[in-house]
Amino acid sequence: MSFQPVVPFGGLAGWAFLQRTLDTQRSAFERSPAAARDEAYFRGKIGQVDTATELVDDRRLLKVALEAFGLGSDLPNKAFIRKILEDGTLKEGSLSNRLADKRYREFSAAFGFGDFSVPRTKLSDFPEKILKPWRERTFEAAVGLASNDLRLSLNLRRDLGAIASGRLSDNGKWFAVLGNAPLRQVFERAFGLPSGFGALDLDRQVAALRARAERAFGDGEVAQFADPQAREGLIRRFLARADIAGTGGALSPAASALQLLQSAPSLFRRA
Repeated sequence: MSFQPVVPFGGLAGWAFLQRTLDTQRSAFERSPAAARDEAYFRGKIGQVDTATELVDDRRLLKVALEAFGLGSDLPNKAFIRKILEDGTLKEGSLSNRLADKRYREFSAAFGFGDFSVPRTKLSDFPEKILKPWRERTFEAAVGLASNDLRLSLNLRRDLGAIASGRLSDNGKWFAVLGNAPLRQVFERAFGLPSGFGALDLDRQVAALRARAERAFGDGEVAQFADPQAREGLIRRFLARADIAGTGGALSPAASALQLLQSAPSLFRRA
């Protein structure tokens, strides 16, 4: 059985507990037999893949590939994923360039099936470039089984930092946030935006987010979140609203106690 992260509380309390035990829990998760088997299979097979069809037809390889980009729920959608890969990203009209969720574009670009005569799967360092984010995201997904809000918080800490420190314009960074479904969800709740917010014109969405950020943090630009402390402030604001709304995903007191007792030998042996 794969190691399941211990998340005895939701909301701010759960976030504090997870930060204290994160390194130990992540290491235990990555050493689990299931994760080790998936990683070994990907390392051994991905270099033999020449086409998008070959990747899509190997369910075990495709599972790792999709999970590395937070797209694991698309595993059954083989025709759609093959189209994403075969279209590539260099053509303006390619499917991934037309989708709002830019994770598909990142996925297609990483493999290069539609962009180059020789795909990136043939590069010697390619397996690790996929497996590194795969380890992070599969751990986050496991955390999400207990609290999706904590999963979103872990995702934000990584993905928002990359956008904030990137070379996009101020507007471009806000568009990148809106094009990342998990980040959009965090910002919308952290700023108390209504459920119909996503139906607005994109320029109006950016203006609203910029105004809310200015009001909450004194700075209306995404670039401020290159600072880990600023990202932590946004996460805490998001989780505080989750606590108020009762969506933190906390376990019952009895379940929390049982989970802590079961995990104590592995989590706290160094204490």
